[in-house]
Amino acid sequence: MNNLVVRFIGKALGIRSLLNALSAKRELGIISGILADNYTQQYLFNNPKYKSPDKLNSYELKVFSQNGEDGIIEEILSRIGVTIGYFVEFGTGNGLQNNTAYLLTKGWSGLWIESDKINCRNIRDKFDFLLEDNTLTLYEGIIDAENVERIFYDVAVPTEFDVLSIDIDGNDYWVWNRIDKYKPKVVVIEYNAHFPATAYWVQKYEPTRGWDGTSYFGASLKSLEDLGSHKGYRLVACDFCGVNAFFVREDLISDRFSGPCTSDNHYEPPRYFLSFNSRHINGFGKFFRG
Repeated sequence: MNNLVVRFIGKALGIRSLLNALSAKRELGIISGILADNYTQQYLFNNPKYKSPDKLNSYELKVFSQNGEDGIIEEILSRIGVTIGYFVEFGTGNGLQNNTAYLLTKGWSGLWIESDKINCRNIRDKFDFLLEDNTLTLYEGIIDAENVERIFYDVAVPTEFDVLSIDIDGNDYWVWNRIDKYKPKVVVIEYNAHFPATAYWVQKYEPTRGWDGTSYFGASLKSLEDLGSHKGYRLVACDFCGVNAFFVREDLISDRFSGPCTSDNHYEPPRYFLSFNSRHINGFGKFFRG
């Protein structure tokens, strides 16, 4: 978050003097995160929209996730139950900030797929003890529509597992589209919130293309809603920052989720300025080894 945005939020919350007093970059980063969290909570609590029982945003919680994804996933699982405690995540970064690291602290196991060599090196360093006992499996390489199910097969991913998280900054739609033999209960997938709730848009499929820093990435929420419906999934939430959409397999919906499972109902605009990068600099192992 840049200084101008932080000062704007600080002024809105009436604590501009505090921001002016904090000149060090590290301190500014910490207070930026606090402001973002306060802004989010204030908006959620005061806006009648988010008091509706079909909105999961009030459950948002950030432990290892970038935004409130940890809390939404936790609430979804509390409603539908956990079968085997297994996840798959594409685009895990260095492992210290993603949508499934929190599940590891709960005793889950799973597969991480990451293409960046530096990130993979960090994962092998920080999560060595989980990799050694096969609680966690790391696949280093680019995932695409052609190889996704082969990778699942090679790693022995269960046919029906609990959580799939897709965040590869581009071909997310096309990769999910090609997952047919595997039926996760929950799918978390990044959407392009620059497109409004009613817009259909999907980026052209290019297997090796990554994010170029522009708004040309992924797919609109409406396009993902339609894809999910075709695959037997229903949209149940989007995080408040407008980054991730949450889908639940339709046989698990029942009366557990109220309200229309549509992009019109669940769309959140891009509030990327609220994202704050948590840095668990002391390492993940301390959560287990003390």
